Amino acid sequence: MEDALQQARLANDLKEVPVGCVFVYGPDEGDGVIIARGCNLVNETKNATRHVEFICIDQTLEYARTHGFEPPESIFASISVVVTVEPCIMCAAALLNLGVREIVYGCRNDRFGGSTVLDVARLLKSNIPIRGGVRGDEAMELLKEFYKGENPSAPVPKARASKKAGG
Repeated sequence: MEDALQQARLANDLKEVPVGCVFVYGPDEGDGVIIARGCNLVNETKNATRHVEFICIDQTLEYARTHGFEPPESIFASISVVVTVEPCIMCAAALLNLGVREIVYGCRNDRFGGSTVLDVARLLKSNIPIRGGVRGDEAMELLKEFYKGENPSAPVPKARASKKAGG
């Protein structure tokens, strides 16, 4: 989780929502090496799908291709996902459909969480283990700090926009 938290801090420095993630590959449970890491790049790319989990999925597929996995998607059964914030519904669905070994997260995502808001695993009839609360206080503090500031890429509410325009 420390590596994921470092990525979340990097996201914060980049003015991104501070979510960090690592994908740990290990053919046997309990051992492994980080083969993908990243942070959200939604604001930088102006692409709402560039959540960190998708960035790590792309890196993992590239790793699989260069290391001879056939098909490349077969690697996901040996991937433990470690992410600072509970994956959103979109990311949870992607990870579960890929068949990752497990998902471990820091703090809950009470607005968009793929377990908290909508139980995606139950919906998809998945028995992939999902557990949270791993260094969750640290992950939550990063989010609170970020949201005290202003997201430069957030849409301007119409009331504020019309006041700025002199209306």
